[in-house]
Amino acid sequence: MFSAIARIFRTPDLRKKIGFSLGIVALFRLGSFVPAPFVDFQNVQACLAANQGTSGLYELVNLFSGGALLQLSVFALGIMPYITASIIVQLLRVVIPHFETLYKEGASGQSTLTQYTRYLTIALGILQSTTLITVARSGALFGTSASPECSQLLTNDSWYAILLMVVTMTAGTGLIMWMGELITERGIGNGMSLLIFTSIAARFPTSLGAIGEQKGIDVLLIVIAIGLLVVAAVVFVEQSQRRIPVQYAKRMVGRRTYGGNNTYIPIKVNMAGVVPVIFASSLLYLPALIAQFNQPAAGQSPAAWVSWVTNNLTKGDHPLYMAMYFLLIVGFTYFYVAITFNPEEVADNMKKYGGFIPGIRAGRPTAEYLDFVLTRVTLPGALYLGLIALLPLIAFSAIGADQNFPFGGASILIIVGVGLETVKQIDSQLQQRHYEGLLR
Repeated sequence: MFSAIARIFRTPDLRKKIGFSLGIVALFRLGSFVPAPFVDFQNVQACLAANQGTSGLYELVNLFSGGALLQLSVFALGIMPYITASIIVQLLRVVIPHFETLYKEGASGQSTLTQYTRYLTIALGILQSTTLITVARSGALFGTSASPECSQLLTNDSWYAILLMVVTMTAGTGLIMWMGELITERGIGNGMSLLIFTSIAARFPTSLGAIGEQKGIDVLLIVIAIGLLVVAAVVFVEQSQRRIPVQYAKRMVGRRTYGGNNTYIPIKVNMAGVVPVIFASSLLYLPALIAQFNQPAAGQSPAAWVSWVTNNLTKGDHPLYMAMYFLLIVGFTYFYVAITFNPEEVADNMKKYGGFIPGIRAGRPTAEYLDFVLTRVTLPGALYLGLIALLPLIAFSAIGADQNFPFGGASILIIVGVGLETVKQIDSQLQQRHYEGLLR
């Protein structure tokens, strides 16, 4: 292992790519601590220290921004607008035939879809930055029960100051998007994924330190042991797949013989990745967000539905919240897999090139068989995603770790997934230049 790592740094091209990626990551982290214009830095830091973590309503966005959201920094929105835009464009393929046509056109169509994603990212950046600044201006960013200084986060709330903050945060989102594309082109790994990885990993030391300080060393050791077991389980499931064998018949084209080889269709246990967790979290945040904007004036009692939402859908340890979260993740997993893997399209492509599954007729029977296998393989994947996502909520109920528990939910799925993908890319780069790679 150490000799393989040494070979990485002895390879000039690979060393240059890794150095470039690390430089962009360092700039990304630096921008997360630069406050936006007209933000009272001292009050923001005092609120962060007093609340010891994130507000539950903005926990997901704060996670993907590496804690920059609640600091109201230049990179406050992080990579979240781009993630949302990418998911929306992917879902629009099912609704709008033009998007599906572009997807099938190859490189030129993919380039057009990427451009649409960029435009939508900027639009979402404007919308999300306006919402964030409005909430910060109202004093509800850290919750209604926060300290008095949390209601004075801005030094100037005039229209031109708010406009400048919106432009700055939206420009920060565009800059992050450009930095991610630079890593993909000139660095190592997928740029957007690496920036998300960096944002999440940056919070691990703080979270573990907070658990050790609040609960003691014994609880901290238990959390680390659970984390190692969770990481091992996630690696095992993420690498698991059902391989459906495929044979290609021999065919003569001129004097040459084509086909006759055997291959397989890999169907991963978790084909949906972390998208269902993001979908479910976002959907559960909507009622809490609507309820927050319908808080009564001082001296008045809240409406019945506002009280019900506040008591049941904003507390992670509530059984109803856990049950809805789990069921939404399972449902979104099936939904996302259904729109990203089309058995009929795969069966038609196999039939076109003379491929068939042994014992299964080509055409419609093949599509039905693929759908049969996909439905059953997705079930354990959906249950696995639901259980992993519930880990922080269970930790809150069991040891009171709350948002400081880092080994669960979207965070651990992204950390492990991006880590595996990056290591595989480094391994393939090494194998191109040496006979031996990083993995054995």
